[in-house]
Amino acid sequence: MSFMESTRAAGIDPVLAQSFRVSARCGCFMQAARSLNIKSTQLRKHLVQLEAQLQCTLFNHQDSGLALSRDGLALQAQLIALAHERDAPVIEQPLIRLAVAESILHDILGRDLVALLRRNASVRLDIITLDSELALQAVSADVVLWLAGPDSPLPGPSFAVSEPRRLARLEYLPHIAKRYSRVAARPDSLDDLADFLLVQWQHDRQVESFRPWNSVVDQRLAGVVHLHSYELMLEMIRCSACIGLLPRYMSQFDRGLIALPGLFEQPMQRQVWMAANTETQGEGDVQMIVELIHNTFNERREWFDS
Repeated sequence: MSFMESTRAAGIDPVLAQSFRVSARCGCFMQAARSLNIKSTQLRKHLVQLEAQLQCTLFNHQDSGLALSRDGLALQAQLIALAHERDAPVIEQPLIRLAVAESILHDILGRDLVALLRRNASVRLDIITLDSELALQAVSADVVLWLAGPDSPLPGPSFAVSEPRRLARLEYLPHIAKRYSRVAARPDSLDDLADFLLVQWQHDRQVESFRPWNSVVDQRLAGVVHLHSYELMLEMIRCSACIGLLPRYMSQFDRGLIALPGLFEQPMQRQVWMAANTETQGEGDVQMIVELIHNTFNERREWFDS
């Protein structure tokens, strides 16, 4: 007997019973509402209706969350006896594959993806980080967000995609933590960099437009740290008085970091591109991700125009 059938047999509205079952499991209205993909106010209304129908109190409110009352424990036992939770029907959600450049995921898109998951806990999302052109060429996804040169989306994904859309132009500059650099002591020429430890994200060594910076790093016989982790590179700059190459928007993302303009005559730029898989671009969940990415970049437009 399924969960829906068993609750009807017990004379309980299946929707109300499902709200009770998930609330009892989560012990938190907000978490239960996210799991059910409904608003917390609607969930509370369901529970009030169920308590009125059964003429009892099902939950005791505690500082740390919810606890089942004696009647709530009895109802939970009754429902478990009628139908085990594994028999409850589960609707399989389509898997959305999002491939995104590692730095863009960390700096720009991550917070909005977290907000999406908080609003819709039933979504199935496979997030693939791209840390090199080789990874971009090897990936297969429904939506791809990558970095390329200032004039062309190439090299791009190897599978068939929609017309790539340019989302933002990023300018890259050396950065240092404010707390480790007094204004008078900040470098204002390439020669001044000799007094500072440099940190290099290994992925950037393959970027043609970063040649001015990479040449300085490659000439170093000492005082340079090479890292394969983007987050660790940021931590080194924040906490170790290092100078590293970052997008100009980084001072918007982290107020403790400051750009060092004027050290290089040649600009170092990249473009953010997005495209969708031609086979799945019309699906609703894929369009939802595409719209989220567009909104994210539009909301942060001042990051890229400054």
